[in-house]
Amino acid sequence: MILNTGNRTDIPAYYSEWFYNRIKEGYVCARNPYCPEKVHQFSLSPEVVDVLVFCTKNPTPMLARIDEIQKFCHFWSVTITPYGRDVEPFVPPKEEVMKSLEHLSRLLGPSCVSWRYDPIFLTDKYSFAFHIEMFERMAAQLSGSVDNCVISFLDLYEKTKKNFPGVGEVSADMQEKLVTEFVKTGRHYGISIRTCCEGEKWKKYGVDTSGCLSKETLERAVGCELEVPGSVKYVRAGCECLLGNDIGMYNTCGHGCRYCYANYDMKSVCQNMCLHDPKSPFLIGWGKEGDEIKIVEQKLWQNGQIKFDFTGK
Repeated sequence: MILNTGNRTDIPAYYSEWFYNRIKEGYVCARNPYCPEKVHQFSLSPEVVDVLVFCTKNPTPMLARIDEIQKFCHFWSVTITPYGRDVEPFVPPKEEVMKSLEHLSRLLGPSCVSWRYDPIFLTDKYSFAFHIEMFERMAAQLSGSVDNCVISFLDLYEKTKKNFPGVGEVSADMQEKLVTEFVKTGRHYGISIRTCCEGEKWKKYGVDTSGCLSKETLERAVGCELEVPGSVKYVRAGCECLLGNDIGMYNTCGHGCRYCYANYDMKSVCQNMCLHDPKSPFLIGWGKEGDEIKIVEQKLWQNGQIKFDFTGK
């Protein structure tokens, strides 16, 4: 089974103590975001969890204690963008995050880390030329530490429109120009460009359109084949990434990114973060009267068939 931590919040950045406490206790409880009284309880054991997946903009708080999850396979998707505090108010400087990603790569290998350059939007300040220059600089530094970069263009969710007024979608023409330049730069530095849930329109430009957390991506991290049960449901139409079983919660990420789809507003985030207790099995608060707790049936998907060597080739 794949256990995700980052589709709804950034656990490494803000809740690392809580996560390591859950590892010690051996289980975690996660509320259904659309029906909060329904609770899934997951076992946190390498005997039933194939991969711990972390999606984060700041791995640093996890690194000092990372030996505590050495019995697990893990995969890290690290978002590093060139934006300033006008867009990402509380994200650490990109130079610091790149160093953390490089550290993870040395510990785990390039097949267990991925760089996200996401989302891409254009303004007078963050222009076409700006993206081309900054992507090249970042690719040069991360060359050898990552072998892929996942890119996507800004989607105007209703929350995004509310929190980031005035920003628009990138035109098809500009998307094509940016993708072409990114592929060229990526090839120079040994970094393939990937997209997720964008269809196959960029494949002809040399883009890997198979997704960010596809079965094959996680098989490379584990080092063997995964037999995904037929009962597994994919979260998004047109996406075959294994995004289910997420233990995060919406409205709990403190980065304050203006384009964020997971936060309604920072007032809601602050209220929730005040209810966080590192000792609780829940990310926010504790159990409540009326909770319906379901212990999730879990089993390993690894079949023991070696598919890749430990360099991920």
